[in-house]
Amino acid sequence: MTTTPAVRTVGLTKSYADLAVLRGVDLSVPAGSICALLGRNGAGKTTLVRILSTLLQPDGGTATVAGHDVVTAPGRVRERISLTGQFAAVDDVLTGRENLVLVARLRRVAAPTRVADDLLDRFSLTEAGRRRAATYSGGMRRRLDLAMSLVADPPVVFLDEPTTGLDPQGRHEVWAAVRDLARGGTTVLLTTQHLEEAERLADRVAVLHEGRVVVDGTLAEVQALAPPTTVEQVPRPPSLEDVFLGLTGAQESR
Repeated sequence: MTTTPAVRTVGLTKSYADLAVLRGVDLSVPAGSICALLGRNGAGKTTLVRILSTLLQPDGGTATVAGHDVVTAPGRVRERISLTGQFAAVDDVLTGRENLVLVARLRRVAAPTRVADDLLDRFSLTEAGRRRAATYSGGMRRRLDLAMSLVADPPVVFLDEPTTGLDPQGRHEVWAAVRDLARGGTTVLLTTQHLEEAERLADRVAVLHEGRVVVDGTLAEVQALAPPTTVEQVPRPPSLEDVFLGLTGAQESR
């Protein structure tokens, strides 16, 4: 990881009419890390991601992504990022491979077919690559969506609630794909309402509440904020998710 943050905001504000959504957001995401941005519905998580991805103008404060200001250099920011929303943006008529080739050509990437094949292999979709995306499961569609977001090898990826609507196996598939991104040096800013997802994936956690980041630190630092607990040896039955994954033959991916 470098010492320069991949994402940094200072005093960021945004209002819709009389509703103040962001009230001075300060956030720093180290390069090469996975940062989970937590918050209730309406906390402003998606608004913040839309500002960072240059889809929305802030009212005040500053924000930089990969060293570029989102207001004064939006084009440079877009060259360095990818955004994956809550629902997979794949073309059901095309095959998985054709989806990737199309994006590679739109982004003017050299050797689009080779890039598509490499990404299919990276996301364990090679066998399904010649099938129409309409036949994919939810987890496969989301993995294809993530692969499409990496066509131009962006150093920063924004994932806005990427496991929305997925079953337990699909969530595990996406978690494995996100871990692979970080292992490859990609910075990931992940918004989620699922605390387990944050615990499984994140190096750092930021909590957005009433328009401000009220907590920002490593997972261990955030956990240390809670009162100490008394350790007792209590048998724990398997969770319903454990049972489901066991019965269906699914295992948590690497």
